Amino acid sequence: MPVTTLDGHQIHVNDEGFLTDPTEWDEDLGVVLAKQIGIDLTDEHWKAIRFLRTDFAEQGETATLRRISTRGGIPIKELFTLFPAKPAKKLAYIAGLPKPQGCV
Repeated sequence: MPVTTLDGHQIHVNDEGFLTDPTEWDEDLGVVLAKQIGIDLTDEHWKAIRFLRTDFAEQGETATLRRISTRGGIPIKELFTLFPAKPAKKLAYIAGLPKPQGCV
């Protein structure tokens, strides 16, 4: 797996740039990853990111948008506003988690 350095963080990534070791992530790195894809994080973004990381720790896989909406209490429409175009993929990327199953 390739290793890259972002803002002083050395991280292992796959060919698409997703972290391969979620333990290398912290919130400072999340801010850097978000800025790379043009997202300035707000409290609403952090609610989704923190839910996704907690759910991943419990379930062992990255949640789908439906799960984030039903279990995390964040409407799908809001997720598309917060993370435009490909919310599940962008959210997982910023959260330092694998791309959800079913994402292209």
